[in-house]
Amino acid sequence: MGGETRNPRFLATAALLLVAAALHPAVAAFSELQTLRFSEGYSPLFGEGNLVRSANDRKVRLILDRYTGSGFISSDLYDHGFFSAKIKLPSNYTAGVVVAFYTSNGDIFRRNHDELDFEFLGNPRRGSWRLQTNIYGNGSTHRGREERYNLPFDPTREAHRYSIFWSPDTILFYVDETPIREVRRSAAMGGEFPAKPMALYATIWDGSSWATGGGRYKVDYNSSPFVADFSDLVLSGCKVDPIQMMPSSGSRCAAAEAELLAGDFAAVDPQGRRAMARFREKNLIYSFCYDSFRYSAAFPDCEIVPAEKERLDGTGHLKLAGRRRRRSPCRRSRDVM
Repeated sequence: MGGETRNPRFLATAALLLVAAALHPAVAAFSELQTLRFSEGYSPLFGEGNLVRSANDRKVRLILDRYTGSGFISSDLYDHGFFSAKIKLPSNYTAGVVVAFYTSNGDIFRRNHDELDFEFLGNPRRGSWRLQTNIYGNGSTHRGREERYNLPFDPTREAHRYSIFWSPDTILFYVDETPIREVRRSAAMGGEFPAKPMALYATIWDGSSWATGGGRYKVDYNSSPFVADFSDLVLSGCKVDPIQMMPSSGSRCAAAEAELLAGDFAAVDPQGRRAMARFREKNLIYSFCYDSFRYSAAFPDCEIVPAEKERLDGTGHLKLAGRRRRRSPCRRSRDVM
């Protein structure tokens, strides 16, 4: 062993491994993800002329121009699941543009719907997108659970994986293989933990009224078309009959849930928990948990982290030198048509 460690090639290899570990301190890559062709799990939602499928049907391009946005939806509802895609966002001036990847049952339960969101919010600066996650349970839109983050990379240069894991007891959001947010079900949450079957949606649309600077910056269609690429699509979970809202097979659903809970994305190990803490420390810029301006009482699903509370002021926003921000994210409309 002593002679091996003095070998220059061995030392160089070891140094490269240490550098790689430092650059990528998150968790190991998800294993055995079963990706789908578009036709195997999805259908166009709107703006079909602005939805372009690749020749092998494994990549979808969503386009926003001055006439319409576009989107697609899963062909089935799911009773819990893992929903994932690699997404490459539009570049250049993207203020007011919203790209969304989310689960919802709002088309069925209009007054008490559930929803889990990734929302990508454009920016006047090239490549500078912000990411927002939302959780709504049983129509709890008056009690938003928004968090916003800066992304530690340019999401317009290459595709990155974004994933939502939803089980009867846990919700996890991932960026690549790093967990960035976890919500665990508790009795105190009551019906505000999403529990009804949901479909998966992906859209690009004009959010000029709210998405950038609270609506201060609008979509500039001189910079259009805006193009978002989706690839490596994953749908995993138990499919549900959309009419009866019941699993199509009890035994098959039990097997699907067991498979879901056995995935390496279903729980956060100590290494993943450290990676999540690092991500949030460096990139979290708003959390509803610390927003006493909007909410007088704490939410039951909030786990207050002293370091986060110190960095985020009483509005839940990242503290800015010399002034306090008084605006908070507003609930936006889903009327993308």
